[in-house]
Amino acid sequence: MAKLHVPQLLEFDLPRGGRARCVDLHALLAARARPLPYCLRVVLENVARQVLAGHADAADIARIADWSARGAPVSAALEVTRLILPDSSGLPVLMDLAAARDAAHAAGAPVDAVEPRVPITLVVDHSLIVDRAGEQSAAQHNLLAEYARNAERYSFFKWAQQAFANLRVVPPGAGIIHQVHLERLAEIVHMAEVPACGPVVAPEFVLGCDSHTPMVNGLGLLAWGVGGIDGEAAALGQRHVVRIPRVVGVRLTGRLPAGATTTDAVLTITERLREVGVVGDFVEFYGAGAARLTVPDRATIANMAPEYGATIGYFPIDAQTIAYLAQSGRAPDHVALVESYAKAAGLYAQADTAEAEYSETVEIDLDRVLPSIAGPKRPQDRVPLARAKEAFQTVLRAPKAAGGFGLTDEQITQDAASDGLRHGSIVLAAITSCTNTSNPHVMIAAGLLARNAVARGLRVPPRVKTSLAPGSRLVDGYLERAGLMAPLEALGFHVVGHGCTTCSGKSGPLNPGVAEEIDAGDLVAAAVLSGNRNFEGRTHPQCRAAYLASPPLVVAYALAGRIDIALEEEPLGVGMDGTPVYLRDIWPDEDEVATLVAGSLTPARFQESYATLFDGAELWQRLAAPSGRRFAWDPESTYVCKPPFFDTDNPAMPDVLSGARALLWVGDTLTTDHITPSGAIAPDGMAGQYLIAQGVAPKDFNAVTQRRGNHEFMARITFGNPRLHNRLAPDAPGGMTRLSSEAPPVSIYAAAQTLMAEGAPAVVLAGRDYGMGSSRDWAAKGPKLLGVRAVLAQGFERIHRANLIGMGIVPLLFDAGQGAEALGLTGFETLNITGLRAGVSEGAPVRVNAEGVAIFEARVDIASDAERSLLLSGGMFAGLLRKLEDAA
Repeated sequence: MAKLHVPQLLEFDLPRGGRARCVDLHALLAARARPLPYCLRVVLENVARQVLAGHADAADIARIADWSARGAPVSAALEVTRLILPDSSGLPVLMDLAAARDAAHAAGAPVDAVEPRVPITLVVDHSLIVDRAGEQSAAQHNLLAEYARNAERYSFFKWAQQAFANLRVVPPGAGIIHQVHLERLAEIVHMAEVPACGPVVAPEFVLGCDSHTPMVNGLGLLAWGVGGIDGEAAALGQRHVVRIPRVVGVRLTGRLPAGATTTDAVLTITERLREVGVVGDFVEFYGAGAARLTVPDRATIANMAPEYGATIGYFPIDAQTIAYLAQSGRAPDHVALVESYAKAAGLYAQADTAEAEYSETVEIDLDRVLPSIAGPKRPQDRVPLARAKEAFQTVLRAPKAAGGFGLTDEQITQDAASDGLRHGSIVLAAITSCTNTSNPHVMIAAGLLARNAVARGLRVPPRVKTSLAPGSRLVDGYLERAGLMAPLEALGFHVVGHGCTTCSGKSGPLNPGVAEEIDAGDLVAAAVLSGNRNFEGRTHPQCRAAYLASPPLVVAYALAGRIDIALEEEPLGVGMDGTPVYLRDIWPDEDEVATLVAGSLTPARFQESYATLFDGAELWQRLAAPSGRRFAWDPESTYVCKPPFFDTDNPAMPDVLSGARALLWVGDTLTTDHITPSGAIAPDGMAGQYLIAQGVAPKDFNAVTQRRGNHEFMARITFGNPRLHNRLAPDAPGGMTRLSSEAPPVSIYAAAQTLMAEGAPAVVLAGRDYGMGSSRDWAAKGPKLLGVRAVLAQGFERIHRANLIGMGIVPLLFDAGQGAEALGLTGFETLNITGLRAGVSEGAPVRVNAEGVAIFEARVDIASDAERSLLLSGGMFAGLLRKLEDAA
């Protein structure tokens, strides 16, 4: 048996002549009774290649090769092929590397000791704000405003590109990172140089500092999102440790019926997998239904892996993959290499392949997918279109604790505005997000529905702000060539730019007068968007209800102007002939959609669209930037401030936290949006007041995402989401807390300063799924700056847990069935936490004494020896600083 775990190289023929070598996975898996899931085969190949290089041993191979669905979770340390960053999380990563060079210089080490060891691609895509929409000049205006706001940040990126040899930057205006990755950057396989073996063909393994990185799983590429802290570690050459609790197989059968879209399918899958419970799992799709899905369809499903909670949503390489690589203009030799390698290595899925062994199998019949939307606050809350009106009326009355809005009948029926604006009025309709704009089928369907609506004389009500933000420039081209851009523009869906906008809270101002009417009536106004996230207040602070929908349904709801409409029974409006027009009257014909999709995408059009990907517009080329190996920090900057993490105390983790106090107490599913919100900056908040004190006028605030290079700002915005509910100050707005039951509410930032002055460690009390949502490193960095030393929760989201460890913050788990409420805590107790070091190094129970109330045990939620070492040392910055000092 031991010989089976000694990796060998396999030679295989290349289609155009010659031979290549790869790891022989067949030999490593020969003893298995049932096939290993494809995603684990990619993991196994990575580990086996490390064994050949002398970086791992046969026992590491055995853990993966002998994986059993009934066995314990497995961990693997993987070598990273590439790192891909959006500018939002990429800025802090590169700023930390720049600060590390300063630390190296101060320690007497060479600055080149801090250099990315793996290739990094940074895509500037998260800075576009929809200032203007519904007009021909919107895109140009928004791009000019983007550069005006972000000149400092973009100048830093240009400096970084010349300072770090392994970094390339995609300038603004090219599209959204994940769609650009899918359509152009992903290679799937590469030539890896293995010491003592030479070059071998191998699958890529990619990390991205954005939670929707798994979108490229639709191509058969193993990739997932991590926080910026893990991203920095990977950039510096550290292997990435992954814990794999389970591998869940999702067998897709049937095919989508007429009237249902891939968006409806992914909302159905998200709902079902949330019910199953796949948080942190690997999910692999297979079956006849999966084989029929095109790569864009698969990418839509894989994109929402964070929404159903999985680490990945993986589709193995097959004929659809090869067809897409060819269609998207990849080099023919490379396409041939992908196919021949995948078949030789056993990574190519065939129809007659035996079903793999899975921890659990879930069957989803695509024939039964119904037109749907999801909301009003979570992507997993799917609502069949036929029940949308009834569901909204129910959620208006439902208590806030149950996810509703808690309105009385009197509040619901009260007329709030003379023009008919009321609860459920749609004020924002956005075709946005790579989730759906990467899918030509739903985009062309939206254009056809718009064409049919215009022909019947329908128009969008003036109060609805409409926008189209494609994830790549390819979309404009095929919509224009199909004659569909003009009808979209006739309904106000002009292109506002190419980047991540409404889905991440950069929807810009509502149409004139609308915000004032919403505030005057305290209305539950609605947004509808083709995105992947709709947490309350994320899309727009004044859109308390937000619904995810397919692009054609976004157009339909924009025409209706309200979310509480039975679209299958009530008309969208009255046509130019005076007759009612129903959704069924203008829904696009499936054959016409298919014909236009088939004729819209060719290799030449992909190549043309991406020919100047790294060049940037004239604005980028003219932008001045400093040079040199070290960055010259401007002490007056409010955008790019030298990070403090190498200049502050980074002690090793203590064994005891004495006199700790709860800074706040939150319930289940607290998101990283709650911890560090995105979107607009409120002038009356702590962060807004800080900017004003620095001489920044509110009109120049920009969005929170673009201020992530300023740690003083970020410390003040941490836990500053107005929708955050803190049980220590239940009647106060978000961002407030109390340190005793008698004290008045104060800002969380002010309370943190008080605790630090008193020398009291701060902790956070939380429920299940703490830190779900975006892979936001500042959701761990911000609490670190507020003195948080531990989070005591009933469960953690994978990426955020890793980020906490990277910042030296201890993730502590209540025992099953326990929690702060069940233990009778008020949140105002003094907490004494002991046995932390044994809890980290040995997995021993950690003792928590809530003085006067309860003594209980918790455990440290840790996945690997690497994480143990990191946490014991005090976090990533402490460890890196010690390495630089050793190198001096």
